[in-house]
Amino acid sequence: MVSTVVHVPVLLDEAVSLLSPDNETSTMIDGTIGEGGHAGYFLSKFPGLFLIGIDQDLKILEKARERLKPYKRRIQLINGRFSHVFSNYNSYADRKPDIIFLDLGISRYHFEESGLGFSFLRDEPLDMRLDRNLKLNASYIVNNFNEKELVKIFFDYGEERFARRIAGRITAARRDKKITTSGELAEIVRRSVPPAYRHRRIHPATKIFQALRIAVNGELEELKEGLLPACSILQPGGRIGIISFHSLEDRIVKHFYKEMAGNSLNSPEMPNSQSRGEFKIITKKPVRPGEAEVQRNPASRSALFRVMRKIK
Repeated sequence: MVSTVVHVPVLLDEAVSLLSPDNETSTMIDGTIGEGGHAGYFLSKFPGLFLIGIDQDLKILEKARERLKPYKRRIQLINGRFSHVFSNYNSYADRKPDIIFLDLGISRYHFEESGLGFSFLRDEPLDMRLDRNLKLNASYIVNNFNEKELVKIFFDYGEERFARRIAGRITAARRDKKITTSGELAEIVRRSVPPAYRHRRIHPATKIFQALRIAVNGELEELKEGLLPACSILQPGGRIGIISFHSLEDRIVKHFYKEMAGNSLNSPEMPNSQSRGEFKIITKKPVRPGEAEVQRNPASRSALFRVMRKIK
């Protein structure tokens, strides 16, 4: 059965405006192609563009392949982590890219179709692996990490103010019964926080689920490991654009951009690089979706888009 769930890509027009190719035969890498929303838009706008799409989730990569069928002669799809592809780029392609794009958000598919427990609104097996070959999953973390380790994950990756209370309630609950589903975990989190915190616009389990997903998939480490190799393979004059959805990601991107533009010394997010001064930041402040887009697609409200150009 063909799925009716379609991910709505964010900041489409802004991405095309800020990353439009300088020549008719440019190469673009979409390092997090997902269902192919941004990729399809770029391919439709620029008939000479060749696009390399990367995703570590094989199932969603097949959805992208189906969506991009009209452009199949102008695309190359790679199943893997973008940091690995960037670091070993010569093994995958001959021509260096003019555009590198990363949308760090999670697709609607993962929340609504994957069945892997990404959503606190569903009762599914607690997994959260984007790559099914990963050994660590969310269930193992929830049921085996000690209370101190859980607090660190919830605080560092979710910035959750009630991290200690939630971790304590989880470790108490699992003594009686293993926590196996997203629904069970969401209910434990809901009972852990004060009543006033349960009825806010944002579900009380939002940050906990974000933290677990980041921990399972090593998302922040993947971003840090991929940024410098991405810059090294980019053609002179090329641009790199990144859409992030929370402060943890955006902080890494912002500090890295400043580092590469030569505007900061020894930033806490990224080590100093020999490539400092090779880039110019195009977006002095992150580009955000307008009110009309947020109304059409509420999931876009936290999107932050930053772009820089390679000048040497």
